[in-house]
Parts: sequence; structure tokens; C-alpha cells
Amino acid sequence: VQLQASGGGLVQAGGSLTLSCAASGRTFSSYAMGWFRRAPGKEREFVTAINWSGGSTGYADSVKGRFTISRDNAKNTVYLQMNSLKPEDTAVYYCAAAFDYGLALGPRTWNKIDYWGQGTLVTVSS
Repeated sequence: VQLQASGGGLVQAGGSLTLSCAASGRTFSSYAMGWFRRAPGKEREFVTAINWSGGSTGYADSVKGRFTISRDNAKNTVYLQMNSLKPEDTAVYYCAAAFDYGLALGPRTWNKIDYWGQGTLVTVSS
């Protein structure tokens, strides 16, 4: 599986942005998909994940209520809708794929990643 993330850019605080991650391969629907981010000077952190069907999701506490993950298996694409953006959301965002064994989709559990995308930069100005 190859992952291609897009949609990053510069946005003012309070604004919105949608990231997309297009996957190659015919087994996309077998994978849970998610997003991580790495802010300047910080370690990479879990943002959100979605199971193979889209019926289950998980979010980091810092983005709950503001970010929404979704997927379209017919298009082999996962999306991250980001609303009410804050300067602290500034980071390189990476999409990720992990074969869906049914693991819980949280920051402490969804960490055995099989494939990574190349990252897309999101900058939120104050």
C-alpha cells in the first residue's frame, strides 16, 4: 500500500482545512487508517484513526470535537476534516495504514503501523 497525503497549507486560527490521503492497492478496505502529526521540536503523536468500514473511530483528546476522520473505500481515500484550528495544531500531518485486526483506535493502542504517507504541512497562524 502506498499513501499520498495532500491538502495541507496555511490557515488562520479558527479556520478549517481538509486533508486527504489516497491509497494505492486493492486491499485498502482491509486496513484501518489514521493520521499522526509532528509539531516542530516535538515527537510524532497520534491524532485519529478509523477502522476498515468507517464504523469506528478514535481521536486524541486534543482534537476531539474539532477534527473528523472519514473514509471512502470506493475511492481508496481517507479524509481529515479539521475545524476550529489552533496555532498548536501546526505540524506535519502523516497518514498511516495498519491492517485491521480490530485493535482499539486510540493513542496507546493504534501504534503498529504498516505503511506511512509522506506528510503534509499544516500551518495555523494566530
